[in-house]
Amino acid sequence: MRLLVWNIHKGIGGIDRRYDPDRIVTVVHHHRPDVLLLQEVDDRVPRSRHDPQPELLAERLGFGHVAYGPNVHLKHGRYGNATLSHFPISRRENVDLTFPMKKPRGALVVEVDVPVDGHEYSVHLVNVHLGLSGLERRWQVRRLLASERLEHLDRRSRLVIAGDTNDWAGALPEGRLRREGFECATGRGRRAVRTFPAWGPTGALDKVFLRGPVRALHAMRSRLALARHASDHLPLVVDLALDPGHAA
Repeated sequence: MRLLVWNIHKGIGGIDRRYDPDRIVTVVHHHRPDVLLLQEVDDRVPRSRHDPQPELLAERLGFGHVAYGPNVHLKHGRYGNATLSHFPISRRENVDLTFPMKKPRGALVVEVDVPVDGHEYSVHLVNVHLGLSGLERRWQVRRLLASERLEHLDRRSRLVIAGDTNDWAGALPEGRLRREGFECATGRGRRAVRTFPAWGPTGALDKVFLRGPVRALHAMRSRLALARHASDHLPLVVDLALDPGHAA
């Protein structure tokens, strides 16, 4: 299963500040993912021509299953996280991760059913966009793991947490997530895959964490020239292997 994780910055280029969803579509088409976890996705906002981006991108890219978790509501429109999948989405829920007095944040949790060698494997995917301060992120991780949607999952469940973590210091792979059994598929420390800013990446802000019978075979950032202009983040591409294990 190929996963593509990307803060698309509403489809507005980080260098030219031009809205052009075609660039997002072209980059995603090149990498041919099975599932997209996108952050900063607009829905009927003036700056992005009032486009319903979750549906627009799903249609343009040929994804049959869409879940949307709006977190920020504007005077006109809203934006948040979107998960697009070629596999059926059997459950979906947007978990509120808004820290008091801070910008609204959320985690879009979906369950997809993936066919592998005649079997159907359940995978829980958590699409996150975390806060700007370390205190806020630590609180959000605790709240997410204690949420009703995740607390019933044990370490035999296939669980993927991915997205824009805003973790400049690289603290998340060494903290609560590691103690709860998660491995960072996109590297730690100097080996972390750097994705921000897109035109000259120095920060590994976008990360993928895995727990249970699911393994990362390969992780990389997009090296397409177009990707450096499509957003202010580069997309992460991670190939996953699903191993037999607990179904829940």
